[in-house]
Amino acid sequence: MHELKIERLIDAPVATVWKAWTEHYGTWFVPRPWAVEVIEQDLRPGGRSAMIMRGPDGEEQPSEGVYLEVVPERLIVSTDAFLPGWVPSGPFMIRIDEFADADGKTRYTAIARHWTQEARDQHAAMGFEAGWNAATDQLEEVVARIR
Repeated sequence: MHELKIERLIDAPVATVWKAWTEHYGTWFVPRPWAVEVIEQDLRPGGRSAMIMRGPDGEEQPSEGVYLEVVPERLIVSTDAFLPGWVPSGPFMIRIDEFADADGKTRYTAIARHWTQEARDQHAAMGFEAGWNAATDQLEEVVARIR
């Protein structure tokens, strides 16, 4: 499997981390100084995920896909391999976000699965580890604010 993954133990219950992830997505999802404009986040199987990530020098990176599986306070699976209505698109990855109770804290796991080793390596070279860890740091900041 062509996978990249980060794991974090977040000092908050799953319900709080879930709320931060789902209700404050635009606040934490991309590492600063980047920002994200959430166009749509329809958290249900087949629901649309659409955003524009914007860099500090005017870069824009649109991203669109669908949610494949959503289990409240447990799992979110999305992909850019399809657009709404199951229209095939040029796939880059499947994203899996897992939330598990760990004695009142949350074991958060974020996984990027790619179709090819080349795509995985490209994502790693783009700064997957630093970027996804920075975004998760920001998720933890949101969790601390809403507790």
